[in-house]
Amino acid sequence: MLAFGVLAVSFSAVLVRLAGDADAPAFAIAFYRCAFSAAILAPLALVLHRDELRSLSRRRWLLLLGSGVALAAHFATWIPSVNLTTIAASAVLVQTMPVWVALLGRLLGERTTRGAWIGVVVALVGTLVISGGGFEGGGRAIAGDLLAVAGAIFAAAYVLLGRSLRQEISVTTYTGVVYSISAVVLAGVMLVAGTPFTGFEPKVWLLFLAITAGPQLGGHTVFNYLLEHLRAQVVAVALLAEPVGATILAYVILRETPGVLTLVGGVVVLVGVYLAIRAEAAVAVPPVE
Repeated sequence: MLAFGVLAVSFSAVLVRLAGDADAPAFAIAFYRCAFSAAILAPLALVLHRDELRSLSRRRWLLLLGSGVALAAHFATWIPSVNLTTIAASAVLVQTMPVWVALLGRLLGERTTRGAWIGVVVALVGTLVISGGGFEGGGRAIAGDLLAVAGAIFAAAYVLLGRSLRQEISVTTYTGVVYSISAVVLAGVMLVAGTPFTGFEPKVWLLFLAITAGPQLGGHTVFNYLLEHLRAQVVAVALLAEPVGATILAYVILRETPGVLTLVGGVVVLVGVYLAIRAEAAVAVPPVE
Protein backbone atom coordinates (compact mmCIF):
# COMPACT_ATOMS: atom_id res chain seq x y z
CA MET A 1 0.00 0.00 0.00
CA LEU A 2 2.88 2.36 0.77
CA ALA A 3 4.44 1.73 -2.65
CA PHE A 4 1.05 2.19 -4.32
CA GLY A 5 0.49 5.46 -2.46
CA VAL A 6 3.86 6.86 -3.54
CA LEU A 7 3.19 5.89 -7.16
CA ALA A 8 -0.29 7.45 -7.07
CA VAL A 9 0.89 10.75 -5.60
CA SER A 10 3.79 10.90 -8.10
CA PHE A 11 1.20 11.44 -10.84
CA SER A 12 -0.19 14.52 -9.06
CA ALA A 13 2.02 17.20 -10.60
CA VAL A 14 1.75 15.76 -14.13
CA LEU A 15 -2.05 15.53 -13.96
CA VAL A 16 -2.25 19.06 -12.55
CA ARG A 17 -0.04 20.34 -15.38
CA LEU A 18 -2.19 18.58 -17.99
CA ALA A 19 -5.33 20.12 -16.48
CA GLY A 20 -3.67 23.55 -16.43
CA ASP A 21 -2.62 23.16 -20.06
CA ALA A 22 -6.30 22.47 -20.83
CA ASP A 23 -7.19 25.88 -19.28
CA ALA A 24 -8.46 24.54 -15.96
CA PRO A 25 -7.96 27.23 -13.26
CA ALA A 26 -5.69 26.19 -10.41
CA PHE A 27 -8.34 26.94 -7.78
CA ALA A 28 -10.85 24.78 -9.67
CA ILE A 29 -8.38 21.88 -9.74
CA ALA A 30 -7.88 22.24 -5.98
CA PHE A 31 -11.61 22.53 -5.29
CA TYR A 32 -12.74 19.51 -7.31
CA ARG A 33 -9.88 17.41 -5.95
CA CYS A 34 -11.27 17.93 -2.45
CA ALA A 35 -14.96 18.09 -3.37
CA PHE A 36 -15.04 14.81 -5.31
CA SER A 37 -13.11 13.08 -2.52
CA ALA A 38 -15.46 14.50 0.10
CA ALA A 39 -18.48 13.36 -1.93
CA ILE A 40 -17.21 9.79 -1.57
CA LEU A 41 -15.81 9.77 1.96
CA ALA A 42 -18.23 12.04 3.86
CA PRO A 43 -21.30 9.83 3.20
CA LEU A 44 -19.24 6.77 4.19
CA ALA A 45 -18.33 8.48 7.45
CA LEU A 46 -22.00 9.28 8.12
CA VAL A 47 -23.06 5.69 7.48
CA LEU A 48 -20.16 3.81 9.10
CA HIS A 49 -19.11 6.17 11.89
CA ARG A 50 -22.19 8.15 12.86
CA ASP A 51 -21.59 7.60 16.59
CA GLU A 52 -17.97 8.67 16.26
CA LEU A 53 -19.02 11.91 14.58
CA ARG A 54 -21.52 12.62 17.34
CA SER A 55 -18.91 12.02 20.03
CA LEU A 56 -16.31 14.43 18.62
CA SER A 57 -15.38 17.05 21.21
CA ARG A 58 -15.14 20.78 20.53
CA ARG A 59 -11.34 20.51 20.60
CA ARG A 60 -11.38 17.81 17.94
CA TRP A 61 -13.74 19.83 15.74
CA LEU A 62 -11.42 22.84 16.02
CA LEU A 63 -8.44 20.69 15.04
CA LEU A 64 -10.39 19.25 12.12
CA LEU A 65 -11.32 22.77 11.04
CA GLY A 66 -7.70 23.88 11.23
CA SER A 67 -6.56 20.81 9.28
CA GLY A 68 -9.13 21.44 6.57
CA VAL A 69 -8.18 25.09 6.20
CA ALA A 70 -4.46 24.21 6.11
CA LEU A 71 -5.06 21.53 3.46
CA ALA A 72 -7.04 24.01 1.35
CA ALA A 73 -4.20 26.53 1.64
CA HIS A 74 -1.70 23.81 0.68
CA PHE A 75 -3.55 23.00 -2.55
CA ALA A 76 -4.28 26.67 -3.29
CA THR A 77 -0.55 27.46 -3.24
CA TRP A 78 1.11 24.29 -4.51
CA ILE A 79 -1.19 23.57 -7.48
CA PRO A 80 -0.54 26.99 -9.12
CA SER A 81 3.20 26.39 -8.67
CA VAL A 82 3.10 23.38 -11.01
CA ASN A 83 2.20 25.61 -13.96
CA LEU A 84 4.77 28.30 -13.09
CA THR A 85 7.95 26.31 -12.44
CA THR A 86 9.25 22.89 -13.47
CA ILE A 87 7.52 19.81 -12.12
CA ALA A 88 10.81 18.65 -10.62
CA ALA A 89 11.29 21.90 -8.68
CA SER A 90 7.68 22.01 -7.52
CA ALA A 91 7.66 18.36 -6.41
CA VAL A 92 10.96 18.65 -4.52
CA LEU A 93 10.16 21.94 -2.80
CA VAL A 94 6.75 20.78 -1.60
CA GLN A 95 8.45 17.71 -0.09
CA THR A 96 10.37 19.97 2.30
CA MET A 97 7.28 19.59 4.48
CA PRO A 98 9.13 17.61 7.23
CA VAL A 99 11.58 20.51 7.53
CA TRP A 100 8.75 22.94 8.21
CA VAL A 101 7.14 20.47 10.61
CA ALA A 102 10.37 20.61 12.64
CA LEU A 103 10.54 24.41 12.50
CA LEU A 104 6.86 24.98 13.30
CA GLY A 105 6.95 22.27 15.95
CA ARG A 106 9.78 24.15 17.63
CA LEU A 107 7.54 27.22 17.87
CA LEU A 108 4.91 25.04 19.54
CA GLY A 109 7.40 23.87 22.13
CA GLU A 110 8.33 20.53 20.58
CA ARG A 111 11.91 19.34 20.96
CA THR A 112 14.01 19.01 17.80
CA THR A 113 17.26 17.04 17.85
CA ARG A 114 20.63 18.38 16.73
CA GLY A 115 20.71 15.86 13.89
CA ALA A 116 17.33 17.06 12.69
CA TRP A 117 18.55 20.66 12.65
CA ILE A 118 21.49 19.57 10.48
CA GLY A 119 19.01 18.04 8.06
CA VAL A 120 16.91 21.20 8.13
CA VAL A 121 19.91 23.37 7.24
CA VAL A 122 20.97 21.02 4.43
CA ALA A 123 17.44 20.98 3.00
CA LEU A 124 17.19 24.77 3.15
CA VAL A 125 20.51 25.08 1.30
CA GLY A 126 19.10 22.80 -1.40
CA THR A 127 15.99 24.97 -1.54
CA LEU A 128 18.16 28.03 -2.18
CA VAL A 129 19.97 26.18 -4.98
CA ILE A 130 16.65 25.31 -6.65
CA SER A 131 15.45 28.90 -6.22
CA GLY A 132 18.66 30.05 -7.90
CA GLY A 133 17.69 27.91 -10.85
CA GLY A 134 14.42 29.82 -10.92
CA PHE A 135 16.26 32.95 -12.03
CA GLU A 136 17.07 31.13 -15.25
CA GLY A 137 13.36 30.60 -15.82
CA GLY A 138 12.39 34.19 -15.08
CA GLY A 139 9.85 35.64 -12.68
CA ARG A 140 7.29 32.89 -13.31
CA ALA A 141 9.69 30.19 -12.17
CA ILE A 142 10.66 32.13 -9.05
CA ALA A 143 6.99 32.68 -8.19
CA GLY A 144 6.33 28.97 -8.75
CA ASP A 145 9.22 27.99 -6.45
CA LEU A 146 7.94 30.33 -3.71
CA LEU A 147 4.40 28.96 -4.03
CA ALA A 148 5.72 25.39 -3.76
CA VAL A 149 7.55 26.31 -0.55
CA ALA A 150 4.36 27.94 0.76
CA GLY A 151 2.52 24.73 -0.09
CA ALA A 152 5.06 22.79 1.98
CA ILE A 153 4.58 25.14 4.96
CA PHE A 154 0.79 24.76 4.84
CA ALA A 155 1.20 20.98 4.49
CA ALA A 156 3.32 21.06 7.64
CA ALA A 157 0.57 22.94 9.47
CA TYR A 158 -1.92 20.34 8.18
CA VAL A 159 0.21 17.52 9.59
CA LEU A 160 0.81 19.23 12.95
CA LEU A 161 -2.88 19.94 13.41
CA GLY A 162 -4.10 16.56 12.31
CA ARG A 163 -1.53 13.98 13.36
CA SER A 164 -2.95 13.53 16.85
CA LEU A 165 -6.47 13.21 15.43
CA ARG A 166 -5.50 10.23 13.28
CA GLN A 167 -4.59 8.37 16.48
CA GLU A 168 -8.03 9.10 17.93
CA ILE A 169 -10.53 8.83 15.07
CA SER A 170 -10.98 6.62 12.02
CA VAL A 171 -9.43 7.48 8.67
CA THR A 172 -12.88 7.67 7.03
CA THR A 173 -14.15 10.20 9.55
CA TYR A 174 -10.93 12.22 9.47
CA THR A 175 -10.63 12.45 5.69
CA GLY A 176 -14.37 12.85 5.11
CA VAL A 177 -14.56 15.84 7.43
CA VAL A 178 -11.22 17.45 6.48
CA TYR A 179 -11.77 17.11 2.72
CA SER A 180 -15.27 18.57 3.12
CA ILE A 181 -13.94 21.58 5.04
CA SER A 182 -11.21 22.07 2.43
CA ALA A 183 -13.78 21.97 -0.38
CA VAL A 184 -15.95 24.61 1.34
CA VAL A 185 -12.93 26.88 1.92
CA LEU A 186 -11.77 26.50 -1.68
CA ALA A 187 -15.29 27.18 -2.96
CA GLY A 188 -15.19 30.47 -1.06
CA VAL A 189 -11.79 31.27 -2.59
CA MET A 190 -13.18 30.58 -6.06
CA LEU A 191 -16.14 32.90 -5.47
CA VAL A 192 -13.89 35.71 -4.27
CA ALA A 193 -11.45 35.21 -7.14
CA GLY A 194 -14.22 34.93 -9.73
CA THR A 195 -13.09 31.45 -10.80
CA PRO A 196 -15.77 29.54 -12.76
CA PHE A 197 -17.10 26.26 -11.40
CA THR A 198 -18.28 24.97 -14.80
CA GLY A 199 -17.70 25.43 -18.51
CA PHE A 200 -14.74 23.07 -18.80
CA GLU A 201 -14.23 20.66 -21.68
CA PRO A 202 -14.76 16.91 -21.08
CA LYS A 203 -11.00 16.30 -20.94
CA VAL A 204 -10.72 18.59 -17.91
CA TRP A 205 -13.47 16.76 -16.02
CA LEU A 206 -11.72 13.46 -16.71
CA LEU A 207 -8.49 14.93 -15.33
CA PHE A 208 -10.36 16.14 -12.22
CA LEU A 209 -11.59 12.56 -11.70
CA ALA A 210 -8.10 11.14 -12.31
CA ILE A 211 -6.57 13.54 -9.77
CA THR A 212 -9.24 12.53 -7.26
CA ALA A 213 -8.92 8.79 -7.81
CA GLY A 214 -5.13 8.71 -8.02
CA PRO A 215 -3.20 11.31 -5.99
CA GLN A 216 -6.02 12.18 -3.58
CA LEU A 217 -7.72 8.86 -2.74
CA GLY A 218 -4.88 6.55 -3.76
CA GLY A 219 -2.20 8.84 -2.34
CA HIS A 220 -3.26 11.20 0.47
CA THR A 221 -6.00 8.97 1.85
CA VAL A 222 -3.81 5.85 1.76
CA PHE A 223 -1.09 7.70 3.67
CA ASN A 224 -3.62 8.82 6.27
CA TYR A 225 -4.70 5.19 6.64
CA LEU A 226 -1.12 3.93 6.92
CA LEU A 227 -0.36 6.35 9.76
CA GLU A 228 -2.41 3.98 11.92
CA HIS A 229 -0.17 1.04 11.03
CA LEU A 230 3.26 2.50 10.24
CA ARG A 231 5.44 5.03 11.99
CA ALA A 232 5.13 8.52 10.55
CA GLN A 233 8.86 8.54 9.80
CA VAL A 234 8.49 5.49 7.54
CA VAL A 235 5.77 7.19 5.52
CA ALA A 236 7.77 10.44 5.37
CA VAL A 237 10.90 8.69 4.09
CA ALA A 238 8.88 6.81 1.45
CA LEU A 239 7.44 10.11 0.24
CA LEU A 240 10.96 11.22 -0.69
CA ALA A 241 10.50 9.02 -3.76
CA GLU A 242 7.64 11.21 -5.00
CA PRO A 243 9.84 13.96 -6.57
CA VAL A 244 11.87 11.27 -8.32
CA GLY A 245 8.73 9.64 -9.70
CA ALA A 246 7.21 13.01 -10.66
CA THR A 247 10.38 14.06 -12.48
CA ILE A 248 10.53 10.79 -14.44
CA LEU A 249 6.84 10.97 -15.33
CA ALA A 250 7.23 14.61 -16.41
CA TYR A 251 10.03 13.60 -18.76
CA VAL A 252 8.19 10.58 -20.18
CA ILE A 253 4.76 12.20 -20.54
CA LEU A 254 5.54 15.91 -21.01
CA ARG A 255 9.14 15.75 -22.25
CA GLU A 256 10.11 18.21 -19.51
CA THR A 257 13.80 18.09 -18.58
CA PRO A 258 14.77 19.84 -15.31
CA GLY A 259 17.77 22.17 -15.22
CA VAL A 260 21.10 21.35 -13.60
CA LEU A 261 20.47 23.56 -10.54
CA THR A 262 17.08 21.92 -10.02
CA LEU A 263 18.61 18.45 -10.12
CA VAL A 264 21.53 19.36 -7.84
CA GLY A 265 19.32 21.29 -5.42
CA GLY A 266 16.75 18.51 -5.46
CA VAL A 267 19.31 15.93 -4.39
CA VAL A 268 20.51 18.24 -1.59
CA VAL A 269 16.94 18.85 -0.40
CA LEU A 270 16.09 15.15 -0.32
CA VAL A 271 19.30 14.33 1.55
CA GLY A 272 18.50 17.06 4.10
CA VAL A 273 14.93 15.90 4.58
CA TYR A 274 16.12 12.31 4.98
CA LEU A 275 18.68 13.34 7.61
CA ALA A 276 16.01 15.26 9.52
CA ILE A 277 13.55 12.36 9.44
CA ARG A 278 16.21 9.83 10.43
CA ALA A 279 17.34 11.95 13.38
CA GLU A 280 13.79 12.36 14.63
CA ALA A 281 13.08 8.65 14.17
CA ALA A 282 16.12 7.75 16.27
CA VAL A 283 14.63 9.38 19.35
CA ALA A 284 10.97 8.55 18.68
CA VAL A 285 9.27 6.10 20.98
CA PRO A 286 8.42 2.96 18.98
CA PRO A 287 4.73 2.11 18.80
CA VAL A 288 3.32 -0.68 20.93
CA GLU A 289 2.60 -3.73 18.79
